[in-house]
Amino acid sequence: MSVNVIYKTSATATGGRDGSAKSDDGSVDVKLVVPKEMGGPGGVGANPEKLFAAGYSACFLGAMKAVSGKESVKVPDDATVTATIGFGPRDAGGYGITADLQIAMPGVDRADAERLVHAAHEVCPYSNATRGNVDVGLTVV
Repeated sequence: MSVNVIYKTSATATGGRDGSAKSDDGSVDVKLVVPKEMGGPGGVGANPEKLFAAGYSACFLGAMKAVSGKESVKVPDDATVTATIGFGPRDAGGYGITADLQIAMPGVDRADAERLVHAAHEVCPYSNATRGNVDVGLTVV
């Protein structure tokens, strides 16, 4: 697979799931906390799943906007994408994640919204990165 890279960024984590992570330009600087459900103390802080949910939801909404012209469906200004990321042990060993995206497009016909969502799923970088590896659910609400 070949990608013509037009943008790069980086972030560095220290301390693992109960440390911190910071982007190379400092615009992202988060404290990481292991959730209680995963045996940690919980409390205020992010974790890789929260960061993935934020990134996937933003990227997917961007993909919807990118394909909206081709699909002749305008994405309303108040459209939202909520990504719910699950974490747990895999039957084959190790751990895996799931992703469920809930897409709200107020005022848009459901069939048009679903057509746009499926087109966006084909071009979204997160969707392409997870395809075949992560169960991704798409629901227009």
